[in-house]
Amino acid sequence: MPAASAPISDPSFDRASDVSSAPTSDPSFDRASDVSSASTSAPTSAPISDRASDRVADAPSRPLPDGAVLRPARPGDEPGILAGIQALAVYEREPDAVQNTAGMLAETLFGADPHAYAHVVKRDGEIIGIALWFLTYSTWTGRHGIWLEDLFVHESERGRGYGTALIAALADLCVRRGYSRLEWTVLDWNEPSIAFYRALGAEPMDEWTTQRLSGTGLDAAAALAR
Repeated sequence: MPAASAPISDPSFDRASDVSSAPTSDPSFDRASDVSSASTSAPTSAPISDRASDRVADAPSRPLPDGAVLRPARPGDEPGILAGIQALAVYEREPDAVQNTAGMLAETLFGADPHAYAHVVKRDGEIIGIALWFLTYSTWTGRHGIWLEDLFVHESERGRGYGTALIAALADLCVRRGYSRLEWTVLDWNEPSIAFYRALGAEPMDEWTTQRLSGTGLDAAAALAR
């Protein structure tokens, strides 16, 4: 974590971002899940019983402008994906927050039982855009959805529609598989991305706020079960 006919910019850095019939910008840099008070309802990860990982891996590549290609991530992409995650953290003013490693990404995305996935935009052997996501489940619709965790396009590559293409690929997965929604969060101060999402037709879930337990709070809650 939108298709544009004439994007003015492709900011590709915000926790999720980009597509529409006439967006004012193409912020493909938005984190899609981890920070923001303008969040959607809290994501609930769910077991993937239909081997979504196999179907993602088999998805075709898509040519993009200037010789780039959009495709599902594959083993060997981990360093480029990690570089995008780190660059997004810098943009979000949390340069020291990333604890992830290439090895951890390899296990998460390509291990025996993956529950997180990625798409990449690659050109000339370099990964220049990423979208990391996982499945959610809605008890109201009875169907899965996609939670876009990270969407990022490197600054030098923005304005070419790569962020739009990444989010459009996930929207297409939702439609083809019968999933009910594609969700992400956006930082309150990331106005270019917010404007872009509105142009896409994305709606803010203002009545919902993200709640999180981590660190000592998580440990304290876990202790209640013992």
